[in-house]
Amino acid sequence: MVILKVLKMVFLLVFLGWLLIWIMLPTKTYKYKWTSNLKVKLHSTYFKGQGINLLLLTFPIMFIAAFGCVYLHLQKKSEKPYTKSASKTGRLAFLRRPVLVMPTLGIVTLTELAFVAMFIALLIWSLANYIYVSYTGHLHMDKGVEVWHAKFRSVSLRLGYIGNICWAFLFFPVTRGSSILPLVGLTSESSIKYHIWLGHISNLLFLLHTIGFIIYWGITHQMSQMLEWSSSWVSNVAGEIAMVFAVAMWITSFRPIRKKRFEVFFYTHQLYAIYIIFYVLHVGAAYFCMIIPGIFLFVIDRHLRFLQSRQRARLLAARLLPSGTIELNFAKSPEVKYNPTSVMFINIPSISKLQWHPFTVTSSSNMEPDQLSVAIKCQGSWSHRLFQSLSSSSSSSLERLEVSVEGPYGPASSQFLRHETLVMLSGGSGIAPFISIIREIIHEANLQQPDTTASSKFPRMLLVCAFKTSADLAILDLLLPLSLPPTFHLPPQLHLQIEAYVTQDHGLQLDPSHKLIQTAWFKPDPLDSPITPILGSNSWLWLGAIIASSFAMFLLLLGIVTRYYIHPIEHGKDGPYHFSYWTLWEMFLTCACVFVATSGIFLWRKKGGAVEGWQVKSMEIPTPTVSPGSWFSNVEERGAESIPHQSLVEATNVHYGARPDLRKILSECKGPDTGVFVCGPRKMRHEVANVCGSGLGENLNFESISFNW
Repeated sequence: MVILKVLKMVFLLVFLGWLLIWIMLPTKTYKYKWTSNLKVKLHSTYFKGQGINLLLLTFPIMFIAAFGCVYLHLQKKSEKPYTKSASKTGRLAFLRRPVLVMPTLGIVTLTELAFVAMFIALLIWSLANYIYVSYTGHLHMDKGVEVWHAKFRSVSLRLGYIGNICWAFLFFPVTRGSSILPLVGLTSESSIKYHIWLGHISNLLFLLHTIGFIIYWGITHQMSQMLEWSSSWVSNVAGEIAMVFAVAMWITSFRPIRKKRFEVFFYTHQLYAIYIIFYVLHVGAAYFCMIIPGIFLFVIDRHLRFLQSRQRARLLAARLLPSGTIELNFAKSPEVKYNPTSVMFINIPSISKLQWHPFTVTSSSNMEPDQLSVAIKCQGSWSHRLFQSLSSSSSSSLERLEVSVEGPYGPASSQFLRHETLVMLSGGSGIAPFISIIREIIHEANLQQPDTTASSKFPRMLLVCAFKTSADLAILDLLLPLSLPPTFHLPPQLHLQIEAYVTQDHGLQLDPSHKLIQTAWFKPDPLDSPITPILGSNSWLWLGAIIASSFAMFLLLLGIVTRYYIHPIEHGKDGPYHFSYWTLWEMFLTCACVFVATSGIFLWRKKGGAVEGWQVKSMEIPTPTVSPGSWFSNVEERGAESIPHQSLVEATNVHYGARPDLRKILSECKGPDTGVFVCGPRKMRHEVANVCGSGLGENLNFESISFNW
């Protein structure tokens, strides 16, 4: 559509203009020429010194966020799934090719490396210009200090300025329902590493900023400054408190602690709200306007998640596999649409009232319009307690299990399914995102007639999965949903090959007559409701309405408060308005406007969709009596006619006591458009990335799927 191209061009121009402001911000041109001219027009009694930052640094991103929702809505309406675009993919494949694989940074593509280099260049440019302008202008000279003391203070101050640049980008990757990330083909899960990088850089800069000022106060005999909460300028105490919370969050976020002591990381990271409050109290209202877009959009997303989590999801059944894997099946409204590789956050109060964990959605919203399923691998105390509680009363009708959900969240489109060949490499529970891909393609293939023209429409699929024990093979049962009968056959026009590797067992170690799957059913409860879209149909448009209305309300109320409350005080006998109070007003108005606009539209949409929610029916599904995972070694003995999901078993080859030779598998992939997706242990992802980034990967379009935060 022409309008989509026009909108995309407008977004690009606005974003480049926004970046230009950040580039010019530390220069003499901006400080002495642009600012003086802008103050004449923007330094009004309604916004005072905040007007410039609101126009140049806040408005552009809020404009993109609001109208980006319109773009995503139109894109969703016009999208034609599964249309091959090999030529386009081939031209741009080199941009997604891994060029750097490191344990600390992970897998970095050429595009990411280019943007990282430009961002580091922006930080260096800004720091150099800030110092240059400071040294060649008027240094801040306290009484009795030497010039080098003043220069040292200037450098310490400017390090804080640079950290503020990181905060301008910090919250975009963790805004799950973002309208910014999909515009550049990202999801919150795929871009969480950018949040980690920005967090490390900003914390390092702020720590140097804090230490620098403590050293400066020490050598100039002004240690009393550490206890100062100024009424006319920044609060030193607020900055120090913010730094204490920042260090606590920073230390517990390092991988060793995050991996082995997840609860410590999780609960400590919830201090971010207090950190933000004291950080903003330290920098002040004008600097808050420089970073407010990311925080504003994050608060909207966080409040929407809170509203959704107040509803209890209706849990239909749970499938328990001997490998310690759980599949939870929820009732959902047909309006809930999501793409493969989506994730959903789950909270079970009976296990932990505060912990939320992300899990991969294994269902297809098209194949299973009334159900949504997620896969959970028992790897920590939370999941083990869930497995034990379900297995104790499995295969019987259970009382209600109270569950709250947030999401699902995923890619805005399914363009990665447009390859001619899909090679999916997984290790252990890393197979989960590929289950949704396979189910989605099976559904689309079932809609087509089995003729020669339709067969070329769908990609050839190769699934290579590695497991530790033969019991783990049972996870292959999840490739087909619970609602399908055992007599289901794969569509003849679908090309699916499964190569399963069992690394620790040299043969099937299970009794073939053993019932591998246990199914627990839950009694319906009137307090539970099917999962519904948080904003109903046309959710992108309603999100755009929330962003636009809340931001417009914020500007209106901020102007009224400034003009009719703060301005009279400043020009009265009381003198300047308290620096921190002004900041508190701005934070309060931000939260109040977001809560009012978001809650209003949410309740309106909920009321309008209440009738539709009652139309969702419960599906009675027979409990499977056997598992296809037990048939991999004795197909001939049982007879083909008695094998559940026969075509799935026929497509599967099991290799015992062996590991997949990933380099060999990828080198044998022919064709100009081969999509290579990997999900599993870090070592496996890095090995595949190295192969795709080498000379063997000219025809390989690499993508890593990792939900390990």
